[in-house]
Amino acid sequence: MLEKILRKIEKLIPKKLYRLVQPIYHFLLAITGTILYGFPAHKMIMVGVTGTKGKTSTANFIHSVLSETGQKIGLISTANIKIGEKDLPNKYHMSMPGRFILQKTLKQMRDAGCKYVVLEVTSEGVKQFRHLGLFLDVAVFTNLSPEHLASHGGSFEKYRAAKMRIFKKKLFNSLKLVLVNEDDENAKFFLEASSAENIKFSLEDVSKIEEGDSGISFKYKGSDFKLNTLGKFNIYNALPAIILGERYELDFTQIQDGLSGLSLIPGRMEEIKEGQDFKVIVDYAHEKLSMNNLLDTAKNLKKDDNNKIIIVLGGDGGGRDEQRLYDMGKAVGEKADMVIVSNSDPYFDDEMTLSKKIADEAVRAGKVYNENLFILLDRGEAIKKAVELAKKDDIVLLATRGSLNTMSIKGKKVSSDDRLIAREVLKNLLNKG
Repeated sequence: MLEKILRKIEKLIPKKLYRLVQPIYHFLLAITGTILYGFPAHKMIMVGVTGTKGKTSTANFIHSVLSETGQKIGLISTANIKIGEKDLPNKYHMSMPGRFILQKTLKQMRDAGCKYVVLEVTSEGVKQFRHLGLFLDVAVFTNLSPEHLASHGGSFEKYRAAKMRIFKKKLFNSLKLVLVNEDDENAKFFLEASSAENIKFSLEDVSKIEEGDSGISFKYKGSDFKLNTLGKFNIYNALPAIILGERYELDFTQIQDGLSGLSLIPGRMEEIKEGQDFKVIVDYAHEKLSMNNLLDTAKNLKKDDNNKIIIVLGGDGGGRDEQRLYDMGKAVGEKADMVIVSNSDPYFDDEMTLSKKIADEAVRAGKVYNENLFILLDRGEAIKKAVELAKKDDIVLLATRGSLNTMSIKGKKVSSDDRLIAREVLKNLLNKG
């Protein structure tokens, strides 16, 4: 109720004045929400995960491993929210919910008896002071690449600085441990920002990596680990979970069980199976790094060179960075066999303009319109086209939306879930067959 009242007040403030007082407004909201719900995070061990890619998967791996402690665990990620035994989809369309929702959720976790909470911390959330009142004990840095730059004045340095703020000991920060992906070129900035104990992780710490049809296996510190999720890149997302498992006195058998027990991260390399003889994978890949990771994984899953990679993707509007449209177009143009460009989250932007930016870049990479490149704005039609094109052992990738179940078009939220659409299309296809 209080937040609704504040939102109404916000709309009455002239835009120029609002821009000036906006930081103060967000700060006060964060403090108010924290006080209103009784500083819930202060009574739990808080693990914050930040970076450009991999936050959701990393948070889910950590949650799964810490569950082996026998304690109740809370989770707040882009895809899902878990409060003890309760498992919910994230309906807020935000990786890091607004201050009042965030603090209310943390209170529910505290009341449910959660000892640990794992949550994603975003640059936009930090910019709006949503990190205040989290009392983070652990901060995890996954990686960094240009994204959401428009929200940070078009500056990568400002974007990075926003991420780094949770690593610095300031107001409401009780940071004790920092985990940093040493392989990322920005690692040094995050290590230098913190005075807390730091542990670096790297793919160089891992050996005997094997990528199979159902997951990844690797060796770390002499022990064997198995991930029942696709994609070699998920090793990066699993390493912080192993390190924290050790820190909280789990043995390697418990950590192994925690990792292998996680077979589904909603909308992250999620395989859709309805009895078809080809793979259908839903993933959130929506920028250069994640798109290339997705396509490289698909290539490794091919049984022979005759198998095709068919991808559906779209470009988000709403002030997102335009460069990633061109980066994705180049990646799919070079690495996919068939490309279908569709809607993702256009917001108020022209849908065809967004799609053409991706498609035209795919053309520059070698694709040909109406031969191996198509634009179908209707997401359902695009997925249907991809499925109809697929032959035995081909790989269909449904990218850029992951577990999202609504799409924002011209100010309206439209129901759209790639996973549900794919299941319906596959069932219809198999019934016809």
